[in-house]
Amino acid sequence: MPSHARLEPGSVKLLIFDLDGTLIDSRQDLVNAVNAARAHLGLPAIEDRLIASYVGDGAPVLIQRALGPQASQEQIQEALQFFLDYYSRHKLDFTHPYPGVPEKLQQLAARGLKMAVLTNKPVRISQAILEGLSLDRFFFAVYGGNSFPHKKPHPVGVETLQSEAGVSPEATLLVGDSAVDVRTARNAGVRVCGVTYGFQPETLRQEPPDLLVDSFAELADMLLAGSSAVRD
Repeated sequence: MPSHARLEPGSVKLLIFDLDGTLIDSRQDLVNAVNAARAHLGLPAIEDRLIASYVGDGAPVLIQRALGPQASQEQIQEALQFFLDYYSRHKLDFTHPYPGVPEKLQQLAARGLKMAVLTNKPVRISQAILEGLSLDRFFFAVYGGNSFPHKKPHPVGVETLQSEAGVSPEATLLVGDSAVDVRTARNAGVRVCGVTYGFQPETLRQEPPDLLVDSFAELADMLLAGSSAVRD
């Protein structure tokens, strides 16, 4: 990745955001739900940081990782259903937007940028969280891990959003906190911005994005200004 990258004025028409670790800090609620599912099976709790490292590929993979390779398919399915039921009831206990997210989304919307959410989280829970945090009004579409036949990093979600928005790949920017988002962008042929404040910033060293920011406000101000340098 070059030491500096730039967004040319007006070059971005469509912003596609990941959800967990990008727009919202949902770490504690996810940790609590995973450990509740483990307790349901008579297993001890595991560390918060470890659970956070499992997030990003959808709920089934999250639970499979959290139970470990010794778990049977029956145990995984039972724990997954318990996790989804528990999480649907406790999804907003501690979850909140990252600093500056509501204010900056408002400013970006006022500039006429089209914005959407593409997450591997189940779509109904994702929509409910955004509604509960009064963020849903900023997005013309919200798609989750069960919205299409394939989850990220498959490009179908990005391609669908581009078609709906009438925006080309060259004018699209994907924003996320993990290598899954980088791979999604590469597969779809769009630019990608990584955020260092999310769940898995270490994975961005392995698969560097085009841009890298330390806060949501940093990215938003870059887009609002039209052009800005971003450090390596």
